[in-house]
This record gives sequence, C-alpha cells and structure tokens, in this order.
Amino acid sequence: MRIYWQSFIDATASAAYLAKLSSYLNEIASPGTTVEVHGISPPDRGFGRLSEFRCAVQAVDQGIQAEADGYDAIVMGHFQDPGLYELKSAVGIPVIGTGEATLHLAAQLGRMIALVSLDDVYRNMHREQADLYGLGHRISHIAGLNILPSDFSAAFAGDEVAKARMIDGFRKVAEPMVEGGADVIVPAGVLPGLLIGGEYGLKVGAAPVVNCAAVALMQAEMQVRLHRLNGLEPNRGPHCCRAPEQAMGDFRQLAAQGFRRG
Repeated sequence: MRIYWQSFIDATASAAYLAKLSSYLNEIASPGTTVEVHGISPPDRGFGRLSEFRCAVQAVDQGIQAEADGYDAIVMGHFQDPGLYELKSAVGIPVIGTGEATLHLAAQLGRMIALVSLDDVYRNMHREQADLYGLGHRISHIAGLNILPSDFSAAFAGDEVAKARMIDGFRKVAEPMVEGGADVIVPAGVLPGLLIGGEYGLKVGAAPVVNCAAVALMQAEMQVRLHRLNGLEPNRGPHCCRAPEQAMGDFRQLAAQGFRRG
C-alpha cells in the first residue's frame, strides 16, 4: 500500500520536521505500507483564508497527480482540510482529511472536544470545519499556541529542552480547557500533533491528547482496505459526485499555467 501524504510545509525550510514526520509515519505504518511525505512551496504562510485557499489548489492538483502515479490513498496532512471535498470529487482513491478523521475519533473518546491550534487566526475556520463535519456542538474550546512552524524546528532536530518547552506551552493552553469541561484535547495541526500527541499516554487532567498524525495514517490504511474489500467510497450522488473530464482539464490547466486575464 502506497500512501501520499500532502503536507502544507516547505520541504527545505522545515526539513527536520518533514524528515521526522516521514520516519514516524513509516515506523507506525502496517507491514507493507509505505508513506511518502510531500510539501508545498511556498508553504502555508501569512496565515489566513487566502493562504489556505492557495495551498488547497496546489494540494488538489498534486493529489490528482498522485492518483495518476499509482498511490492507493491521499492524506491531506493539514488539519484545516482545505480542498478536501474537491479532491475527493477529483479522484477515485480514498482521500483522508486529517481534521475530519481526528475530530470524528475524538468524538468517540469524550463528549466535549477542545482544539489547540497553531494560531488564533484559525479559530473561526475550526468552528466552520466542525460544523461541516456535524460536530460543531461538540467543540467546547478553541485556542491558538500563536507560534510559527519554524518554532518546532529545534524540537524536531532533537533538542529535548526545546521539546519540553513546547509541551509545557501546550499544557498551559490546554489546562484551562479541561478545567472548563473539555473531555478530549486535539492538537489541531500535524506539527503539534506529531510533537505532543506522540507522547505515550499523554493527558491533560483526565483528557486524552489525540495524535492526529497517527489517526490520519490509520484511517487511510483502513479506507484502502475497505475500498479493496467491497468498493466502499464517498457518496457519488449530490454529496461528492465525480468531477467531469472538462472540469478536471480546466482545473489542471489553471494549476499549471495560471489565469489568462481577458
């Protein structure tokens, strides 16, 4: 099984993180599964809706190519899942949204879910995301660490002091959430998910901390197996009908050549 993992991080600027992520995913993958991590350049930066939209276009285009290259599944390795449904409509292989998979698992672990995101700018996006997945009423808290992807570099490069500092900062954000009634803590990003959620048995109070990187990978493996077993795929009627060839061609031309101004 070959899984294409689409990160929204630049492969050069965050090489230590992507190397750690690739090593971790392949270490926990089932026998016979390989995971190939790919970045985006420019990465998600200047956080906000426009950057998410731009990265979504790149990710969808790269996902279409991943199917053509023979991958068995695609993981959108960015918690906000921009372009998720568009990519699901464009390919016939399973497409897993890290945020979608993690929120649905978190809803099985506790009643009220708290999200710790990279930045407060994502708070409304996470609310909208949870509403889209039918879980808006289960989200009790959302707060940002207000840090940049580069702030994780030292921890992923092996600096234990930096790692401890990051985990301590995460706890300081999460503890008031648990005191306020949150049952499950979700690091809303693969960066904090890999660093913090990878700690065995990590809890904040009684609230388990969900490792979104592991959840997304294992969901991908499950969906590939179900697809092979009985052809299970998204609803191809009104929910997520397959894009016609003309739409596919127009989209890929746009991604390759940009707009023609008329």
